[in-house]
Amino acid sequence: MKFPSRETVERIRKQYPVGTRVKLTQMDDVMAPPIGTEGTVTGVDDTGSIMVDWDNGSGLNVVYGMDGCKKV
Repeated sequence: MKFPSRETVERIRKQYPVGTRVKLTQMDDVMAPPIGTEGTVTGVDDTGSIMVDWDNGSGLNVVYGMDGCKKV
């Protein structure tokens, strides 16, 4: 997996600051919350993955370039 540039990670951090509410649109993981699950962003790591505290109790990250979420 190729990691995003520092500039891309900073852009993601500005787009999804801590406290932003998001809705899951895509996640290819057997343990993924159901599509449409909402949660609160807790940060963005150095790989560009969005860390989310999902409302259903899950803590899986939205992986940059693989998964998807949108602001609500």
